[in-house]
Amino acid sequence: MSKYRNQEPERLALAFKALAHPHRLRMYLRLISCCAPGTVFEAEPAARTCVGDLGGGLAIAPSTVSHHLKELRRAGLVRMRRRGRHIDCWVDPEMVAALATVFLPAGDPAAVCCAAPATGPREEEPS
Repeated sequence: MSKYRNQEPERLALAFKALAHPHRLRMYLRLISCCAPGTVFEAEPAARTCVGDLGGGLAIAPSTVSHHLKELRRAGLVRMRRRGRHIDCWVDPEMVAALATVFLPAGDPAAVCCAAPATGPREEEPS
């Protein structure tokens, strides 16, 4: 079993609580969209997004964007760095790994729990 399942349920619960809000989830997905599924996130300058850019298309005030970003940062989902008048933010790769352990089997991080295609309801065999 993963160490995150045993030692850090509060940390993961806080992350899921932060992601439960639609605007925060959209912002997080916007930040993480730079990486294809299954690749390791690298916090390179090209992968960072300025805070002002995160609110684009969400139809919310800049102060609300800042509030949601603060909640994502407090939950450990994103990291931030001031660059002059700008604040860059990016997804915390350690938290991505921690969240992935919840959904992936502990023994095989590349496998998906229900990888077999669904063929419909199974019929019980007669006894």
